[in-house]
Amino acid sequence: MKIGTISDLHIDRPSDYTETEYAETLAQLTQDHQLDVLLIAGDISNDYRKSYQFVKAMQRLTYKEILFIPGNHDYWQVDDKTTHQIHEFFMQQPECLMGHPYIINDEWAIVGNSGWYDYTYASPEYTTERLERRRFKGATWQDKVHVDWGMSDIQVSHKAAALAKRDLQKAGDRKIILATHVVTTPSFRVPMPHRIFNYFNAFIGTSDFEPLYHQYNIQYSLMGHVHFRGETERAGIEFACVSLGYFREWRTKDIEREMSHALKVIEI
Repeated sequence: MKIGTISDLHIDRPSDYTETEYAETLAQLTQDHQLDVLLIAGDISNDYRKSYQFVKAMQRLTYKEILFIPGNHDYWQVDDKTTHQIHEFFMQQPECLMGHPYIINDEWAIVGNSGWYDYTYASPEYTTERLERRRFKGATWQDKVHVDWGMSDIQVSHKAAALAKRDLQKAGDRKIILATHVVTTPSFRVPMPHRIFNYFNAFIGTSDFEPLYHQYNIQYSLMGHVHFRGETERAGIEFACVSLGYFREWRTKDIEREMSHALKVIEI
C-alpha cells in the first residue's frame, strides 16, 4: 500500500497556476506514484469551503482515498462563520482525520490532527505575554486577525493534543502514521539566532505532542506549516516536513517538479 502526504498547497495565493491546475497536477502525481491514499496535511486555502471543495475535486479526479486535516489558514474566518463553526464543519466531514483515525489494517493506522502552536519554539528571551501580542517589528501573525478560538493559543494546543491522544488510543496497538499541520519537532523550526524568527518561531510548532511519541507506536510523523521541506529521524521515528509552500517561495516555477519534491510517499 502506498500513502502520499503533502501540505501547504495554498491554492488561492498569487501564482502562475490556477486552482484547477493545482488539483490536476496533484491528481496526476497521485496516479503516477500509484498511491492508494493521499493525505493533505493542511493549508489548502484561506477559505474552508474552497479547501473542502478541493478535497472533493481530488476524489473525482483520482478515484482514490483522499484524507485531510485543516491547517491554520483553512480556519480563517469567512462567510460570517466563527472559528468554532469552521472547526465543527471540518469535524463532520468523513475525509477529515480528526476524530476519525483511518484504520488501514490490523497492523497500521493513520492519525491526523491540525495541532496548534504553544510558543515553546520561540527564543526564551520573549515572555508569554510578549508572544501573545503576535506582533513583532511591524509584522503581525495573521492568525491574530483571521482566527478566534476564544482562548489562548496555548490552550488550543493542549486541546488539539488531547484530541490526538484520543485518536491514537482508538488505533490501539497498531503502528501509526501521524499527520499534523504544525511542527511537532524543534528540528523543523527556523534556525536561531534569527532576527525575526527568534520571535515568530513561537507560532511554528508545539511541544504538546512530545509525550505521545513515547506512549504510542508512531513510526512516521508528517507535518507542514513551516514552508520548507526536510526529513530527520529520532528514536526510530521518521519525521518529514512536506510543505509545498507559496508559489513565490518555490525553487523553480514548475508546479509538477515542486509538488513531486514536496510529496512524501510511504509504502507499507
